[in-house]
Amino acid sequence: MKDIHCVYLNGNYMPPEQARISAFDRGFVFGDGVYEVIPVYGDRPFRIPHHLQRLNNNLRAIGADQPLSDSEWKTVLARLISENNHRGGDLSVYLQVSRGVAPRDHAFPEQTPPTVFAYAQHLPAAGETLFQQGVSAITLNDDRWQHCDIKSISLLANVLLRQRAKEKGVTESILLRNGHVTEGAASNIFVVIDGEMCTPPKSEFILPGITRDLIVELAQQHDVPCREVQVTEKELRSADEVWITSSTKEVLPITRLDGQLVANGKPGEVIQHMYKLYQDYKQAFREGRVEQGA
Repeated sequence: MKDIHCVYLNGNYMPPEQARISAFDRGFVFGDGVYEVIPVYGDRPFRIPHHLQRLNNNLRAIGADQPLSDSEWKTVLARLISENNHRGGDLSVYLQVSRGVAPRDHAFPEQTPPTVFAYAQHLPAAGETLFQQGVSAITLNDDRWQHCDIKSISLLANVLLRQRAKEKGVTESILLRNGHVTEGAASNIFVVIDGEMCTPPKSEFILPGITRDLIVELAQQHDVPCREVQVTEKELRSADEVWITSSTKEVLPITRLDGQLVANGKPGEVIQHMYKLYQDYKQAFREGRVEQGA
């Protein structure tokens, strides 16, 4: 937290060491809340309308009200970006809304103000070298709950799955449910089969990733074959390419899966093309040549 100079908590801005949340907050007691992570390029929050729409959808899904309007959120983010970007470079903004402080009871409390917390910190660059080398992953059974489309702060299942990957010395766990790929422990999945990009369709088992959706959009705009379709475990293991995408990982090739090379063990032609399209889009956004909602 050394590079975090200012956080937002319930309408106030303060140094992180002064931020205090009650031990009776339902986010702490139950994990009762939702969150977003938004990358910031050129001091501009990336795909902000999409992130705020997902936040709205998630709050609605858990029966909670939106504590701030979109314009108020943008004001908060602008202040945090300004206060925390003394070193320059890219940032990520984390924002969290819990149901607030109340006596411990599983039922929703009535008329309880939510707890709203946000901060910005530097976002390390993934780096061209890491992309060219690719990373390793393992496959695990997807034993999470049946509302993975909600970006809940109740992430224990994902934490345990990601820890399994760490213990194996790899970057990510790719999850399988009933013989089909769902997503990574903290990422979405793409595979390439016979030159065609495939990604599992949105469902209650998959978080609707902002980066995932942008990759699909870019593929459509540039006539790259792409389908949102169920991917079997057999197709995953025989795919020409396997990637993961997320707001912080961006687009990253999996070149080794469960100890075996994916194809020739190098990033394939399709991901290299999509990676360039993504980086070009990001640079255009950083320079103000792409609008927030585009």
